[in-house]
Order: sequence, then structure tokens, then C-alpha cells
Amino acid sequence: MKLQRKNRVRALAVGALAVSGALALTACGSDDTSGGGSAGAAKTSNIKCDGKGKLLASGSSAQKNAMDVWVQAYAGACKGTEINYQPTGSGAGVTTFLQGQTAFAGSDSALKPEEVAKSKKVCKGGQAIDMPMVGGPIAVGYNVPGVDNLVLDAPTLAKIFDAKITKWNDPAIKKLNPGAKLPDLKVQAFHRSDDSGTTDNFTKYLKGAAPGDWKHEPAKKWEGTGGQAASGSAGVSSQVKQTSGAISYFELSYATAGKIPTAKLNTGAKEPVDATVDNASKAISEATQVGKGDDLALKLNYTSKAEGAYPITLVTYEIACDKGNKAETLPATKSFLTYAASKDGQAALKALGYAPLPTEIADKVRATVAKLS
Repeated sequence: MKLQRKNRVRALAVGALAVSGALALTACGSDDTSGGGSAGAAKTSNIKCDGKGKLLASGSSAQKNAMDVWVQAYAGACKGTEINYQPTGSGAGVTTFLQGQTAFAGSDSALKPEEVAKSKKVCKGGQAIDMPMVGGPIAVGYNVPGVDNLVLDAPTLAKIFDAKITKWNDPAIKKLNPGAKLPDLKVQAFHRSDDSGTTDNFTKYLKGAAPGDWKHEPAKKWEGTGGQAASGSAGVSSQVKQTSGAISYFELSYATAGKIPTAKLNTGAKEPVDATVDNASKAISEATQVGKGDDLALKLNYTSKAEGAYPITLVTYEIACDKGNKAETLPATKSFLTYAASKDGQAALKALGYAPLPTEIADKVRATVAKLS
């Protein structure tokens, strides 16, 4: 059983297939799942277990692969604790949390003021706060036969996703890819059908970097013209993989797992920038805290022209009450989130295509989780 657990963790850490659905794993012992020397394996020796029973959470599908690894590792270390995280999308996750149905939510966008106000009904004597936990690039995945090194920029992306560019051999794409054999093929742009923090961040990038070409306001709900819709990061990435001419946006681990090529971005830097963990980290390091007190909401720089900085990034927040969390789930919530924010928890992410939190941000998250009550 120990060997089976090790292999399962390793397989997840290398990049499990990105499929939607809930993961509910219950610890059945204290097996060692430290993973030895396997790249990306989740180390569990430093997990401090606290609380028993079932803990329900839901939200961001962009962090699903991270949650898979964390839940698997935590379940292997903490006997009698069940963590059930459902990747329903950021909007649905926040709604469910505000209805008092879950212990915490995952969202790729910070709470809006009206959501914070509403949370005071659930958080008795307190309010919901944003705690950054998962960072990474939003990849632009594509399926264009014969094209392996596609370069795009913000204005071109805006036109593609607003149905202003409809063929892959459009002059704007040709200009950015002078050596490529671009086919006379219809562009099949896919967007999220569900309320999505990934959509919110992607459209913030389009609005910030190409305001003349993207006239819509950034939002979790897709506002662009035309295109086709699919549910969740798993849904849009699978459509790209199986549809000739397709393009969409999703968290990098879905591209890695599905072996989907991703576009480089012409940001104005000397060289086009790849969607990589390290390049996303460079962009996230420019983020500034805009939340007050224990709310650690960040403002990202979507228009960075720094060398090697990939500007289409997101930070997924875990949302919980600063005060007034349910007594029956508070110990497990703090224990699990403490592990997720720990050096071990963050170190398990890089092999999945996520960017570990910068040290100064991770330190603040750990201190905030410790104060939850």
C-alpha cells in the first residue's frame, strides 16, 4: 500500500490528466508519502494534522491539479480527515462559500466589496479574506497544424477572442510569425462558459495591454463576441486538443498534461516570452498588495515589458473567514491551508506548471492562516 501511495502522488505531481470532478480522499493510515527523490513529489513529513471529519471546499478549476497533490499528501499523513475539493469554477465556489456550505473557497480573483459585505452573514463577528496560495501563467493553447512556435501579442489576441480575426493566415498573425506556414484555416476560439477567475484575469490582460482592441470590461463572465464555450479549464483545454484551428486560455498545467502547444507573447521585450513557471514568477514578483489588514489581495501587472516576464498570470486565493469560521471545520482548515502555504506544499507545485509564491507573500499567508478563528 505504501508503494501504491507513492506512485499515485508521483503521477499527480508529474501532471495528472486535467479532468473535472471532485476529489475526496480519506486518510487510512500514516503511510510515508514523502516521495523520495521523485521530481515534484509531495513531501509530507512536516504536515501537522489537526481536526477530524470531512472538510468541504470548492471553486477555482485552475488550481485543481495543485489541490489534487495537496489533498493526496494531506490524506496520507492525517488519519481520519477527509478533504473534498470540487473544481466548480471561481464564481460558483465563492457563491457556495457565501451560502455557508463550504469551509473555504478557491477563486482566481479577489473578492469584490459587495462579496465581502455579504460574507459578514456567514463569518460571525468577522468577514471573508483573500489568501494567495497558487500562482502561475495563463497559457494560450492552440491547435494549428504545421505551426509549432506561434507568437502573438495583446492586440492580436484581443481581435482573435472578439471575432475580429477569423483566419489563421490573417496579416496580423503573419506579421508576428514571418517564418511560419500559416494555413487558411478558420480560428476556433474557445472561452469559459462558467463564471471564471481565469477569464477575469485573461480579460484584465486584454483590457490592460490592448485597450483599443478589447472594449469589454474584465469580468468572470465572458463578454467577448462570438467564439464557442466550454465548462472549466478541463473543458476548454480538451476542446483545443481535439479541434483543428482551436485556441483558448487555461492554466499551464492543463497544457502540460494535454501536451498542447502554447503561444509565446510579444510584450515589447527584446524576445517573445514563453508561458513558463519562472517567467510567471517574474511577473508575480511585481504584484502589490491592495487588500487591507489580513486581506492579502494582490494587484498584478498585466502590462509588464520586463525581459522574461510573462504577463498573463493569475493568483488563486483561498477564501475563508478571518473570524467566525465553523468550529467543527476550523482546525482542519487551518491545518490543511498551513500545509498548502508551507515550503513543502509550495515546492510540490513547480513540476505541475504552477509558480510557487514569492517568499514575502508566502510568509504573510502563513501568518494569516495561523490567526484564523
